[in-house]
Amino acid sequence: MSGVPSRGDETGRPDIIGLGEAMVLFQPPAGAALDDTATLEVHVAGAEFNLCAAAARLGATTGFCSRVGADPLGARVLAEARTLGVDTTLVMVDEDHPTGLFLKDVRPDGRRRVYYYRRGSAASQLDRADAARLLAARPRLVAVSGVTLALGPGPAAAVRTVVRAARTAGIAVAFDPNLRPALGPVEQQAADARALLGYVDFLLLGTDEAGPLLGVRDPTDPDEVFAAAAHAGVRETVLKAGPDGCYHAATDGTVAHLPSLATAVVDPVGAGDAFAGGYLTARLHGATPAGAAWLGSVLAAGVVAAPGDTTGLPDRSSAAWLLDESLNA
Repeated sequence: MSGVPSRGDETGRPDIIGLGEAMVLFQPPAGAALDDTATLEVHVAGAEFNLCAAAARLGATTGFCSRVGADPLGARVLAEARTLGVDTTLVMVDEDHPTGLFLKDVRPDGRRRVYYYRRGSAASQLDRADAARLLAARPRLVAVSGVTLALGPGPAAAVRTVVRAARTAGIAVAFDPNLRPALGPVEQQAADARALLGYVDFLLLGTDEAGPLLGVRDPTDPDEVFAAAAHAGVRETVLKAGPDGCYHAATDGTVAHLPSLATAVVDPVGAGDAFAGGYLTARLHGATPAGAAWLGSVLAAGVVAAPGDTTGLPDRSSAAWLLDESLNA
């Protein structure tokens, strides 16, 4: 598989390490709202954290590189990661900065609003030292996102350091642009992400991100998107189209479409991360892009059918069977 170290090239290497921020999520139970609820559900979430959790459920060895505060929320992040099978050796505890948190509200019309409280968080202090710790661990693949790139100068430097050094170190790079208006001008986020594309082995982006990131005229045209990504230096692209499923590379070099496998949608947040965890794990195990896209879609369908970003993942026995199926797809 192009750009991915084989499983037999060196024993003891973790499969995937994610670099980013995990926060504690508070949300009302179904049917309630933040402004009058008497109770809240508590979850742990974050783009790279969710991805690693999905991959770990499939049996991949995963780790998370981040910082959390020396507070109860930081302890909760660490405990949840370990419960999900994600190694926390590379998570530093910061005595001077708090763990970030966010609130999610579902309005009567079904729209979701998210409120972030991450300014000055421990993870916003990530820097090149964290990148060096991650690189020293030599995972087969590192997962990064545009969210971390937009958290501030330190996290941006950490992402750039890892991405630019990975290929020389024999580490594949997976990148999800995750362009978020709440983190600043989308045009600047896209420009910062664009500068890294020449180092990316796996690009997992949404149709809403293809225009700003790649400058394509029609972001819903997968052929145009894949061609633009390849021109930018990306080795392999997956285009996530939400309710319309996804597009992936076919064995004959064309672009293939896989319809969505979701049958019920309770909460769509986290679906893209679960998809990425499934897709990347399958590819690391030798699945074709078609098989990997199928596995990612199955995991995404489970996540959108449940509240929280990881509660809808399959149990370990089912996940192992799904991974085997993806290798035969």
